[in-house]
Amino acid sequence: MVYDPKSRKAEEFINHEEILQSLEYAKSNKGNKELIEGILDKANRAKGLTHREAAVLLECEDEELIERIFKMAEDIKKRFYGNRIVMFAPLYLSNYCVNGCVYCPYHLKNKKIARKKLTQEEIKREVIALQDLGHKRLALEAGEDPKNNPIEYILESIDTIYSIKHKNGAIRRVNVNIAATTIENYKKLKDAGIGTYILFQETYNKESYEMLHPTGPKHDYNYHTEAHDRAMEAGIDDVGLGVLYGLSTYKYELVGILMHAEHLEAAFGVGPHTISVPRLRPADDIDVSEFPEALSDEIFQKIVAIIRLAVPYTGMIVSTRESQKTREKVLHLGVSQISGASSTSVGGYADRAEGVKEEITSAQFDVDDDRTLDEVVNWLLDMNYIPSFCTACYREGRTGDRFMALCKNGQIANCCQPNAIMTLKEYLEDYASESTKESGENLIKKEVKKIPKDKVREIVEERLIKIANGERDFRF
Repeated sequence: MVYDPKSRKAEEFINHEEILQSLEYAKSNKGNKELIEGILDKANRAKGLTHREAAVLLECEDEELIERIFKMAEDIKKRFYGNRIVMFAPLYLSNYCVNGCVYCPYHLKNKKIARKKLTQEEIKREVIALQDLGHKRLALEAGEDPKNNPIEYILESIDTIYSIKHKNGAIRRVNVNIAATTIENYKKLKDAGIGTYILFQETYNKESYEMLHPTGPKHDYNYHTEAHDRAMEAGIDDVGLGVLYGLSTYKYELVGILMHAEHLEAAFGVGPHTISVPRLRPADDIDVSEFPEALSDEIFQKIVAIIRLAVPYTGMIVSTRESQKTREKVLHLGVSQISGASSTSVGGYADRAEGVKEEITSAQFDVDDDRTLDEVVNWLLDMNYIPSFCTACYREGRTGDRFMALCKNGQIANCCQPNAIMTLKEYLEDYASESTKESGENLIKKEVKKIPKDKVREIVEERLIKIANGERDFRF
């Protein structure tokens, strides 16, 4: 196989030999300070890095240069995303699954897990519970099961979610994380009004991939790896990538995911909307000690920083798999989206809201950060971040190449900063505790003054008054 980022064949755009050569090149240059400084000079121009350049940075062991990588990642993140942190929550529809993934408790042979699929009425309960927390953006999750979770069920569920208006609550963006499917089905998801289509590769190493997915449709490496291409062909121009760190060697995975990002840019003119960086977590029926490639916190932070340098325009997601301490560190190094008050159980939000003991045995993995959304928001405010519940770009048609063009030239901040401020104001009025509201109002006062355009600042000030008086859903 010949490496070709424009190819539509998985083994050509994620080329095993190219990954090995890149890793060998990086290893042979780990002490080449002149080369590393040149790569960092390039990174500082915020135009991105190649997968091979990123591999060199990952091999670097010079403490001074590593500190420079971290500082530059923080600076570049601020350049593109300011101090905004987008908030979301996963919503698990069903844990029925026909695959045999050895790292996931949903696997078909697990007879201990409590299998459950939400009815539309139960989805309404979940969404109302999420709205009552303050969430506006969801990521739908479902196991792969053509009988229990057909595309028609996913589409009906999306329609149900968008239809629910409870008090001042509304879910304004539904991202979807479901198994690889056909162009025809991706078109249906597009027509249903989804935001981002998210699919984790789990591992880019084909040999490891096939071993970790011994049975079920997910066993097909090529079909799975080419899924984002089919989604793009179907008109879904915001797609999300991710690997599950801990399944295979982290160096291989970093190069692989950056090659995937380069492929989307080369083949479609727009890279990934988001990159997620989950790490393997304990779960029912899964013993993480059986997976020897676990990442240390230090390497995890380095990976986050290098991804930020390599794809400065791409949103980065860290979930409640990670602890508060770890999330705090990686927020500074490049992460721009986090989940809050997450449940990884089917039906978990409504159970929690109604005081019913959450069915942990139906959870996909253990949550490490189990704080309430209000506690997470307050924590972000204390660090001078703006917790953003904004969904404006998706609803204004600023997706795909239109979003990336604005992001790459820095213009997206002219929309995002005011929208973040206004959606935070909504949260403070409708859901916040008194201490969170006080902290939030103080931050809003400071942030409004930073809006560079007088006209925009005046409009935001007018709308903040209207929000305080009960009006909702303003956006630029």
